Amino acid sequence: MADRAAGALSLPDDWPAHADVSLTLNRMGCFDWDLTTGLMHMDDPGLDVFDLHPDEYDGHPASLTARVPADEAVRLDSVVAQALKRGSNHYGAYFRIRCRDGTLRWTHTQGHVRRDENGRPVRIIGIVRDATQELADSSARVEVDEERRRQTSVVETTTAALAHARTVQDVIELLKNSHGLEHLGATSLVMGLLESGRIRLVAEGPEGSFVPGTRYTRVDDQYPMSEVVRTLAPRFIESKEDFAESYPRLWQAIGDLDISAAAYLPLIAQARPIGALGLLYRDKTGFTPEERNLLVALGSSIAQSLQRAVLYEQEHDLAEGLQQAMLPRRIPEVPGAQIAVRYRAARLGQDIGGDWYDIIALPGGRVGAVIGDVQGHDTHAAAVMGQLRIVLRAYAAEGHTPATVMARSSVFLHELDTDRFATCTYAEVDLSTGVVQMVRAGHVDPLIRNQDGSCRRLPVPGGLPLGLSAEFGRLEYTVSTVELDPGQTLLLYTDGLVEQPGADLDDGMQLLAALVHSGPRDLQLLADRLCEVVDERGGDDDVALLLLRRKRAYAPQVFGRLQQHVGQNDPEALRSSRHMVRAAVRAWGAHERADEVELAADELITNALLHTDGGAVVTVRVLSGIERRMRVEVEDRSSALPRRRDAGESGVSGRGLMLVDRLSESWGVESRGSGKCVWCEFLIPDRPRI
Repeated sequence: MADRAAGALSLPDDWPAHADVSLTLNRMGCFDWDLTTGLMHMDDPGLDVFDLHPDEYDGHPASLTARVPADEAVRLDSVVAQALKRGSNHYGAYFRIRCRDGTLRWTHTQGHVRRDENGRPVRIIGIVRDATQELADSSARVEVDEERRRQTSVVETTTAALAHARTVQDVIELLKNSHGLEHLGATSLVMGLLESGRIRLVAEGPEGSFVPGTRYTRVDDQYPMSEVVRTLAPRFIESKEDFAESYPRLWQAIGDLDISAAAYLPLIAQARPIGALGLLYRDKTGFTPEERNLLVALGSSIAQSLQRAVLYEQEHDLAEGLQQAMLPRRIPEVPGAQIAVRYRAARLGQDIGGDWYDIIALPGGRVGAVIGDVQGHDTHAAAVMGQLRIVLRAYAAEGHTPATVMARSSVFLHELDTDRFATCTYAEVDLSTGVVQMVRAGHVDPLIRNQDGSCRRLPVPGGLPLGLSAEFGRLEYTVSTVELDPGQTLLLYTDGLVEQPGADLDDGMQLLAALVHSGPRDLQLLADRLCEVVDERGGDDDVALLLLRRKRAYAPQVFGRLQQHVGQNDPEALRSSRHMVRAAVRAWGAHERADEVELAADELITNALLHTDGGAVVTVRVLSGIERRMRVEVEDRSSALPRRRDAGESGVSGRGLMLVDRLSESWGVESRGSGKCVWCEFLIPDRPRI
């Protein structure tokens, strides 16, 4: 019986090529909504119900928003969502649309939900029809009136709509589409906010009403908004004559707009003015006492919403600035790799999250790539993100393994005074071999794009998110090793790139893989395209994106390399290391700088043996690039960093690093996981060509 009912609702094979004449005559249209793709087919009679031309509809339900007021859209979406959530196969709702001429018209829709074998909704087939006459003279009108009577006043209706407003623009848009303003008969509104003693116009009123020079006005100007802010009392303009006499400058500019009355209300929050609202009317003369009381109450409600919106925007700007300051200012140039990064702030909801990316240059032709997301969408999440990014970078730069970097970062976050956790993926890429060591802490899987554009998901065993793994004592992170061939691209991203309301994460991953496959080859253009797709679908979460492509097989140009271990109490090894340095100087044509190289190397070796426990490893090599350099490295097991100090006139120690600084072109210290490496470099002449 159920199959038969479902079949009865199936559309004909040639639908909508031959629409049912009876549907057309009754001003009724059909639609077929594919929930998987999001596309909705609607026949011409259905578009006619919405007062839309076929060329104005692109197959996406969002194209209908031009005809559906915001609060009606919220109510209609709620009806559909409840039907899908509760497993119902049917729903119906009355709602209003705004026609091309600006009038409102009642419409009714009925839908039948098709589900797959797992009960998941995949398709909605239904009808839309003009219900104006029906609601005017049938029992359905009683049902609608019952709903409207539950709204005790126009103020409560408007306040309920404003509860969803989070920005000043949200407040303006909701007021323009509010049932309350329509019941009051207002045709449009103007609004100004008080900023630093001036009123800034944020809503201009009807088209053609803007008066040059009024974008910013003083509180003592002879304008109605200035007057109500100054006096904190409403101003009701009851006729054209009243308007022209009271505000001649303004009336001279807007007198042709057929405005017959206006109500200007001070917007007062916490006993201080924050702005003013003006309601403009046509075909109205005078205000009754009831209307005046209603408008004053309306002004109070709007003021509270506006104050919340202003404070929210200020907090959002602060959080956005904080987050931008916490993200890397620039991405370092990494030989052997091409890198693209993007951060896209949420467009819906205006929240700021804790998404971040980072690139860490490591010794030996390696690079660390980080993507992460701190729980929450507020300034605290952004602040925690900044601290976590710095700590993770520090652990990586010290030379720890990826698993240790992740474990220590988790402990840091757990000990931080916060209840937030973070998901993260850290990849250490050796660009000379293509070996990638990767650790995942509760984050989404990365992707790899091949040279031919094909894209695949890279399953990486994961541990608990940072903070939680330390709390539950599960700090053992698995390190996965993969190879990145020349031309392949590693994609790291946060979940805002793949999560969509009502869709599985796997579906989002498949869609992302398809987008990467069909996207531009250029890395920067590909990153832009992925962010554009998120914007097009109205993503309501932040997105961080990091793309790393390995170029041709990369290896630093090293011509010659000598290395020797020197024990703590091994004079023979010390003499041997000095001999090795002298031999390297002669062999690599650095005779002119022989004394300088040998003296600097001797100082570094002596410092390591005197000031650390254990021996040292001495390495001498030649680096060839724009200029040829000889590099001396002395590695020991101590994490204490050396410092240059003044030995004084009679001092017999403390001159080592001063000598190294004077003798060499450059010197420095690199942290290693089990200690450090102190190095210095000398410019040496190129080998003579034979």
